[in-house]
Amino acid sequence: LNAFFENVPSGLGSSGKLRLNVQELDRAVTEGVGWAIDKGYGLAEDAEHCEESGAMPNADPSKVSSTAKSRGAPQLGSLGSGNHFLEIDLVDKIIDEASAKAYGITHPGQVVVFVHTGSRGYGHQICSDYLQVMERAVRRYNIDLPDRELACAPADSPEARDYFAAMACAVNFAFLNRQLVAHWVRESFERIFRTSSDKLGLDILYDVCHNIAKVEEHSVDGVRKEVVVHRKGATRAFPPGNALVPKDYIGIGQPVLIPGSMGSSSWVLRGTEEAMSLSFGSTAHGAGRFMSRTAAIKKFWGSDVKKKLEGRGILVKAANIKVISEEAPDRPAAPRSRHAR
Repeated sequence: LNAFFENVPSGLGSSGKLRLNVQELDRAVTEGVGWAIDKGYGLAEDAEHCEESGAMPNADPSKVSSTAKSRGAPQLGSLGSGNHFLEIDLVDKIIDEASAKAYGITHPGQVVVFVHTGSRGYGHQICSDYLQVMERAVRRYNIDLPDRELACAPADSPEARDYFAAMACAVNFAFLNRQLVAHWVRESFERIFRTSSDKLGLDILYDVCHNIAKVEEHSVDGVRKEVVVHRKGATRAFPPGNALVPKDYIGIGQPVLIPGSMGSSSWVLRGTEEAMSLSFGSTAHGAGRFMSRTAAIKKFWGSDVKKKLEGRGILVKAANIKVISEEAPDRPAAPRSRHAR
């Protein structure tokens, strides 16, 4: 745990271990995971187990603001804060042995690692920038929306095309970010166990996006249509035989990763045809929240949560104890004053 904490930067505003100028960042977010692999941060086969092979097409850094680039450049290769995490787990139960074996999950007690992080301040700034663009587009195209909190642009408009090009850069930043973290996880295991990551079996199971809009073909009222699927806090769940599923999993279906709350079990599932008909090939991204982060901070003490988890054999380490309060796994038994002690 300490090796991970030392080797993988984390916390609010944390900086990664790379130092890229704007030109290098632009190239990286255009090429995606392939850029990291070419630089020695991964294995050639890693990209095969990523959605979009780790590189969203049509990424255009010229559509990304200088502010987003200045925020993102120092953060590439870091976890960040909030519910972003690096978690060491043990396999507890295998329900579908054939599917699990295809995914490389072979026995209870097997050590696995979950990584949850994304495009950091780079993607956040792109979202902020294009929210303003979309708000202007609503007025420009005289779009009537059911909620004032919504904003959009026609899918074939210049605004939408620019957004998709910028969003693809953010997606590739996230792919890169997780690839770099995975590389440093491998390094940490190698240092602690004094053997290669290959011998340790540290293969990437899957890398899947969870905040993304994609143009896909789906059946709508029995008619095949090209649609934009917005997966916000949701992940793709494509079935066996789908051409977009990695070839290693084509007979099983796409791996679906569902992290639990801090202290509860996580799940590895697989995509099915039912998901295609019910939810445009989508499913949940994680456990979700019972209360807001602000409410959680008022209800829980981070040190208490940490101690309680340790009593269950779960070790937690965070750059800021407040983050542990924000992600507390339990519902509060009763209101508690922050000034009680």
